[in-house]
Amino acid sequence: MKNFFLASIFLLMTAAFANAQDIGISTVSAPPENSNPFLVEWTTPFGVPPFDKIQNTHFMPAFESGMIEQNQEIEAIVGNPKPATFGNTLAALDRSGQLLEKVSSVFFGLNSANTNPEMQGLAKKLSPLLSKHNDDINLNPLLFERVKAVYNARETVKYDPDQLRLIEETYKNFIRGGAGLDSASKARLRELNTEISMLQLTFGQNLLAENNAYKLVIDRKEDLSGLPQDLISTSAEIANTDSATKGKWVFTLQNPSVMPFLQFSDKRELREKIFTAYINRCNKNDSRDNTEIIKKLVMLREKKARLMGFDSFAAFMLDDRMAKTPANVYSLLNQVWTPALAMAKKERDNIQQLIRRSGGKFECQGWDWRYYSEKVRKARFNLDEETIKPYFKLENVRDGIFYVARKLYGITFSEVRGAPAYYKGVRLYECHDKDGSLLGVVYMDFHPRAGKRGGAWCGSYRSQSNRDGKRIAPVMTIVCNFSAPTADKPALLTADEVETFFHEFGHNLAGLFRNVRYDGIGGVPRDFVELPSQINEHWAFEPEVLKVYAKHYLTGAVIPQALVDKIVKSGKYGEGFKTTEYLAASFLDMDYHTSPEVENNLDVLKFETESMNKIGLIEQIPPRYRSTYFQHSMTGGYTAGYYSYIWAEVLDADAFQAFKEAGNIFDQATATKFRKAILEKGGSKDAMQMYLDFRGKEPSIDALLENRGLK
Repeated sequence: MKNFFLASIFLLMTAAFANAQDIGISTVSAPPENSNPFLVEWTTPFGVPPFDKIQNTHFMPAFESGMIEQNQEIEAIVGNPKPATFGNTLAALDRSGQLLEKVSSVFFGLNSANTNPEMQGLAKKLSPLLSKHNDDINLNPLLFERVKAVYNARETVKYDPDQLRLIEETYKNFIRGGAGLDSASKARLRELNTEISMLQLTFGQNLLAENNAYKLVIDRKEDLSGLPQDLISTSAEIANTDSATKGKWVFTLQNPSVMPFLQFSDKRELREKIFTAYINRCNKNDSRDNTEIIKKLVMLREKKARLMGFDSFAAFMLDDRMAKTPANVYSLLNQVWTPALAMAKKERDNIQQLIRRSGGKFECQGWDWRYYSEKVRKARFNLDEETIKPYFKLENVRDGIFYVARKLYGITFSEVRGAPAYYKGVRLYECHDKDGSLLGVVYMDFHPRAGKRGGAWCGSYRSQSNRDGKRIAPVMTIVCNFSAPTADKPALLTADEVETFFHEFGHNLAGLFRNVRYDGIGGVPRDFVELPSQINEHWAFEPEVLKVYAKHYLTGAVIPQALVDKIVKSGKYGEGFKTTEYLAASFLDMDYHTSPEVENNLDVLKFETESMNKIGLIEQIPPRYRSTYFQHSMTGGYTAGYYSYIWAEVLDADAFQAFKEAGNIFDQATATKFRKAILEKGGSKDAMQMYLDFRGKEPSIDALLENRGLK
């Protein structure tokens, strides 16, 4: 049951456009029920979804069947004449909804990674249905009475620790789902949940449509000045897919296109043009404008919080996380903000000095930062992105990630041939533990396309579960938007992309290692979930690791020690910018969900400006996500939770110190302890207790500040 609620997040975060034939999903009329692949057992390798057999028309009947089946399971629990027990109520509820979970995982996964207009239409139809189904469970008074009876008697029965955890977490989730409200308030909560879910969905759909709509078309070769050849080649290939731009060069708002353009283009007026388009996404007073959606969304969230008895929506969300209160979040953000802003101002001054030395008569603006920052880095460290990219061939980075996992945990990965995939180029890998047992499988999907939302994420088409005492291995997925190969070059990653790959693989490890008996305690708090991903980043640029995977794509030569030294020496360069833009977005997210003003006639753009002025953000650095394209905050995944990355970084920086203190970044005892205490546990224990089990002490902020060069 727990995985259904996790999968629902995918629905609220996704939207895209793609041709149905690109993903092998047809749009024919609904097939007979007995041919619906969701209603039969999958005989594919490792039980992965039969993507080659799934059609769009299969989804709605499968969702309907899944909801009917779970309703029947709930009715059986409620109608049981025997007194409520752990087995006939908590365990039975935890096992319910397996068909719904099965179809949800596939639909939401595809709607994020490879959607099409028909799937988007289905998402809009499903949003109110799933919201109602979720509320029907949470607000079922007879079901809650049975859960409450087991909860109230929990100290009179001897339970295993994970059973007690399931009892407590299930009861808490019912309370947070509105089970304790009166009838009128329950009815209002249903209305709010339905409206919120639809607004979140629409926000994401607008953003993806906006990303796909923009093109910077260049038709003069001299306007390509400064751009790397592989970026030029990619832009030419994009242009040639459309007869209207054939023979020209097209740059998009996808990160592998827009970010290197801002970093390398010598044409300041073109940098300004694409930068302006990037920071004004869904803010053009047209059909894709998100300002009205934000206005309604934050107002409704605030009303929901007050209905649930909280002062703000942030207070409601944080009550179930490690941070606990908005005050604790602001305290951490402010501690890091002061040194980060000071460093960002120094970086701005260095850039301005370079502009003056280069004969520029203008003040540094947002579209100048990456361009001149790259020049400062090259001058200071004799290092630029194009020097190191040839050593970061995608396949080599993947093998380096596998190497780190094997060295730490003894696990191995190998490609699965012939398994169904939802798109060409998507690969499946099986993972085995050091004793040869199967841990799970993982799909890897790397490059941008119209049907894929932006960013990078790790999810699952089947989460680890336990059925009748047998561990069911997960089917994980890593989805990214990395620089694509060109006609004459393989995919070569930037340093940021390498770090992103290691990050998402850390999430993947948590999914593969997870070993819990009950689905309801499989998840962890939002501000703890980034620990496994962020600690895995620490190995990416360790000299010992670089020498394993950083090999020149043409010669196969291992990266020279001199270049490794430059990478290490320049590692903290630019942290003022990176930390400040991230923290600015975190403040913005928190401000939206703590301010009483949002219940009034909210002026979104004015609110954003005042929020940024309050913290003193310099004009050259916009928040990493401005309001109208702040998908993390506005689509439900990280609402009042974007701070989680910096919160978890306090943990991961301190946790990596354990390996340093052991004198070996591959220390087996430390890795085993981390796996046993954290990666395997899911949410079966309190998050801080899991951390204490590993580290033996609470973390401090010192390691984070040192890692970012802010101390």
